[in-house]
This record gives sequence, structure tokens and C-alpha cells, in this order.
Amino acid sequence: MEQQLKAMLIEARKALLEAGNEVDLHSIRVQYLGKKGRLTAIMKDMGKLTAEERPIIGAVANKVKDELASVFEQQLQTLKHQHLAERMEQERIDVTLPGRHQRIGTKHPITLITEELVEIFSYLGFSVAQGPEVEEDFYNFEALNLPKDHPARDMQDTFYITDNEVLRTHTSPVQIRSMLQHQPPLRIIAPGTVYRRDSDITHSPMFHQIEGFMVDEHITFGDLKGVLTAFITECFGKNVGVRFRPSFFPFTEPSAEVDIQCVICGGNGCRVCQNSGWLEILGSGMIDPEVFASVNYSSEKYSGFAFGMGLERIAMLKYGVNDLRLFFENDVRFLRQFCA
Repeated sequence: MEQQLKAMLIEARKALLEAGNEVDLHSIRVQYLGKKGRLTAIMKDMGKLTAEERPIIGAVANKVKDELASVFEQQLQTLKHQHLAERMEQERIDVTLPGRHQRIGTKHPITLITEELVEIFSYLGFSVAQGPEVEEDFYNFEALNLPKDHPARDMQDTFYITDNEVLRTHTSPVQIRSMLQHQPPLRIIAPGTVYRRDSDITHSPMFHQIEGFMVDEHITFGDLKGVLTAFITECFGKNVGVRFRPSFFPFTEPSAEVDIQCVICGGNGCRVCQNSGWLEILGSGMIDPEVFASVNYSSEKYSGFAFGMGLERIAMLKYGVNDLRLFFENDVRFLRQFCA
């Protein structure tokens, strides 16, 4: 039995030293030193030995076990060092190369412009209100002086869900909901998503607007001009010219389009402003008495103004974007330009 142990020691040591990787090394250790290994198998015959032979063979077996365990640990460390050296060779880093910066996310440009406008109007005393995007006909049309036969109700403009439900075409329904819930004085803005059946480089079937209105006693068109002029000055700068042009909206009377001096050419005339030197940015006007009647406000006691603008339009002018669709395509190359 002693000869068997010595022969196994030589065989096992050679196998361990020739192992080419850690998996094979562990497999060889189990083969010789495991519970069902070669050493255990030899030691099962210890019962056949005499009382004098057992301690001698036991000492030899322990020596073999300790020596093989030592060889195993040495070879394991050798293989680990070899593996580390190979990895370091393969993954060598050139410290002279420029570093790889972690890309940092940023807010979407529409979110940025929304937050900027909310901040400006909050400074002017306006609070923020929200409303549902799936809206009832009454709030989206009728209460805003848009009867059933009005052209704005054409299916080409509006997404109808049922005869009485639509995807809201503007944020103005928030104006109606707010006036039905609260009595004047009111000074509210309502940013949000709106929907219309239109799509090209300057229109999208889904886009964003911000509605604003003020209702109180003795509100005049001068108040409207003052608030909007202050907003434009804060948004586009003190040197940008502003003008109000007569217009028509069913829910305001009188109504006005608001233009700013072209931010591209400085008012000299270019392709963007069609050589006029001006860019239209929003619609506004004094709230029509018919709208007040829909919310049970006395038009004899109260007056007010309202305005609305497309956030994509403002963002395009602020950031020099020439195609509305870029805001919705989520091209990282485009969005990355708005990192702080």
C-alpha cells in the first residue's frame, strides 16, 4: 500500500503541474483528493493492515495528502498570475490617450422651454393649471364660442374619439375648467400637449402649447400688451421689437396676433421671416363675453384677456431649429446639443 501511495503521489504531482487552467486544476484535485478520489479509495484498504502497519501507512497517506495540497495551491497561484498577466497584456491601456468622458443626460428642449416660460409667467404672478388631454366637446369647443358648425371643428383638424369626446386641440379648455371652479381674480397659465390632424416640417399631429389668461375687474387691452411685452423681453431680450396686429379668434374680441422682430436676421429680412423682418409667435385678445356667459361670469363686472402659443414654435426660434420633426425623432445627435 505504501508503494501505491508513492506511485499516486508522483502521478498526481505531475498531473497538477501540467494543468493548463484553473478548471482542469480543480478537476485533478478532486480526482485524487476528493471524497471519492484515488487517495480515499486506497485508504479504504487500511482495515486489511495489521495494527503495526496502520500508523506507518497513515503517516505516509497524510504526507501524500499534504504534499499534493501544497502542489495544488502553488500551481493555482501560478495559473492565476499567468491569467492576470495575459489579461494585462490584452487589456493594456494607453495612458496617453484622451479620457472617455461619461455622457450626461439633459432635459428635452421642449421641457427646457416649458420650464423657462413657466418661470417667466410665475414671476409675473401667474399660477399653473392642468387639464385632461381627452376632452369633452363642451370645454374644447362650445364654451369657447365654437358652435357645432364652426370650421375649426372640421375632421381635418380634430381627432374625434366619440361625438362628444376629442383629443384636445388647444390648452384653452383649462381656461374654462379653471373659471368654472374659481371666481375672479384669476391669473393662470396652462402648459400641455395638444393634438391636431396636421404634419409637416412646421406642424405635428402632437405638439405643445401654453395658454394663459387673466380675469378681474377693469382688465384692459393695455394689461394684455404689458404682460406679453414683459414676457417677450424676458424670453428673447430687451432689443427685440414687438408688434400687435389685429386678428380674429372665436373666443376673444378684440383679437391680436403678436409678432417679434426676426431673431434670425434682426429685422433685416430673410428666408425665415419671408423678408418681412417679423415672426408671428402667439395669438391673444380680450376674452369674449360669450365665453364669460358659458362660465357664469358677469361680463358687466369682469373683463380679461387670454393668449396662447406653440412651445415648439418658441423653441425653434430660441434654439435656431429649422424642422419641427427634430423635436420628436429623439436623435441623440440633436438632443446632445442641449446639454448644459
